[in-house]
Amino acid sequence: MKAYVLRGINEFQKEEIDKPVPKAGEVVVEVKAAGICGSDIPRAYQTGAHVHPIVIGHEFSGKVVELGVETDSEWMGKPVGVFPLIPCRKCGPCMNKQYEMCRHYDYLGSRRDGAFAEYVAVPQECLIELPDSVSYEAAAMLEPMAVAVHAMRAMEVKREDYVAICGLGTIGLFLAMFLRSVGIEHILVIGNKGFQKDRVLSLGIPAECYCDIREEDVEMWIGQHTAGHGVDVFFECVGKSETFSQAIDLTAPGGSVMLVGNPHSDMMLEKTVYWKILRNQLTVKGTWNSSFTGEEDDDWHYVLEKLSQKKINPEQMITHKFALDELMRGFHIMRDKSEDYIKVMGVFS
Repeated sequence: MKAYVLRGINEFQKEEIDKPVPKAGEVVVEVKAAGICGSDIPRAYQTGAHVHPIVIGHEFSGKVVELGVETDSEWMGKPVGVFPLIPCRKCGPCMNKQYEMCRHYDYLGSRRDGAFAEYVAVPQECLIELPDSVSYEAAAMLEPMAVAVHAMRAMEVKREDYVAICGLGTIGLFLAMFLRSVGIEHILVIGNKGFQKDRVLSLGIPAECYCDIREEDVEMWIGQHTAGHGVDVFFECVGKSETFSQAIDLTAPGGSVMLVGNPHSDMMLEKTVYWKILRNQLTVKGTWNSSFTGEEDDDWHYVLEKLSQKKINPEQMITHKFALDELMRGFHIMRDKSEDYIKVMGVFS
């Protein structure tokens, strides 16, 4: 089969490799759509993965075309989304069904072969069946959407809260989309690119609720929108010391900060920032993944229900589509930032 194989840092290319053979309890998924995550770019060109060689890619959907032994026959031929984290199911968090905090997890696309290929082997416990109304392209974004939902639900945002989102990559925009879908009235978004503003407006957020940091002072802007109090909930989706400090500064006393952005480098906590957390009795949380238990109340089922009800439209975030043979172009666009993009998607059939 055709696959994009990472053999080492900056040793990334399309190759012909053996089609996977499913182990007990696994299925083979024919990949229909796969999104390039922002984390895939440093993985391919700067840091490498946990093992090499490896097929990367963890945001995907497809159709089950082969079953391993001890696998439920009902999965054959089903369209599916895939939770890429494979929990050990033995550690403390796993025993509490908090699989996203597993101490000894495996992971499709970073620790074992993933989805930038024609086929991928997947444990059946990681599958979620797709209704006919949900496209493969939308389902390939279940993972980043569920990450956004996990952060939102952890904050227990109230309708009347003033909420800030700093950082308008895929997760930040999905946060805005889901907050809008549950009727949050005061969403303030902070970005630095014109095309990000266009997407924010397409979600129904008023232009006056978008702050372009190239043109406006964020502190003054937040103060104007909150009568000087600060926001009740601040989602930091960048992962830099400066934006973390800014989140602490701009959150109201007794408010909450959710750290969502993957750190770009070491995070530094200045004494003055630490004091503000103490003096304002702020709650600071972090999240990096989503809940997937196979039950109706997990984050993935939440997203799938919103999709089925047509209450969200994630396809509007897809800015580029590439066939499997052309997917390297998408990697180069994201690596070189040669074009504006939000979600770069591989569409394989």
